Amino acid sequence: MVPGQVAGRVNFYYERFIMSEQTSITAEIREDVGKGASRRLRREGKVPAVIYGGHRDPVSLTLPHAELLHEIENESFFSSILEIRVGEDRTQQAVVRDMQRHPFKPVIMHIDFMRVSAEEVLRISVPVHFIGEELSPAGKASGVVIQHQMTEIEIAALPRNLPEFLSVDLSRMDAGDAVMLSSIILPEGVTIPQLEMDGGVHDTPVANAVHVKESQGTGAAAAEEEAAALAAGELGEIGLVDEEEAGEDEGEEEKGGEEDS
Repeated sequence: MVPGQVAGRVNFYYERFIMSEQTSITAEIREDVGKGASRRLRREGKVPAVIYGGHRDPVSLTLPHAELLHEIENESFFSSILEIRVGEDRTQQAVVRDMQRHPFKPVIMHIDFMRVSAEEVLRISVPVHFIGEELSPAGKASGVVIQHQMTEIEIAALPRNLPEFLSVDLSRMDAGDAVMLSSIILPEGVTIPQLEMDGGVHDTPVANAVHVKESQGTGAAAAEEEAAALAAGELGEIGLVDEEEAGEDEGEEEKGGEEDS
């Protein structure tokens, strides 16, 4: 058992946090709303949007589709503070709350933003980056698989303390270890609401290392199933042939009886 490990649970892991870099999005205020107006905007290469919250009325916006499509390629777009810029001198900090995509085309149908205040705690999910997995004893061991149980974590923080992502070091993970949510060291001013809920046990594993059977992942199990299916098929064919042969024998007997008569 390595230092810091307690009953298969690992508490020596840490999170390296990166503070968000602000992305600026150009927008225009739109007056015409409704399905017809939204379809027209999409044909013009624009995305209908709305921004709300911050104790103010919602405002309908339009954004350039090409610019937005480029920005969403970065995962931090969904977990960082954005600057919505209207004209030369109007800006608003906001976060993405919802985005609708076309079912099969690379088209953004609609996006919702929520205003953020510098003095109001924000709850948002940020991605988890796992590092050092290949260097760990579990990563090098045969028959051991490291499972990522969580890919993002909801945190609460003021906008100035919001990290872009959380990085969990797995370089010391061994077979049977687990990184728990409560073992993560968070940056100052950041909390995990799930761990502060009343009643019950809300701690969950973020990653764990488990033993697997030799046949798992090698195709051995699939080969065994295929062989069993083929065997079952051959037995079925043999039974069919036997029935056909029996039928032929009966027919020959009947024919022989007719000739005798």
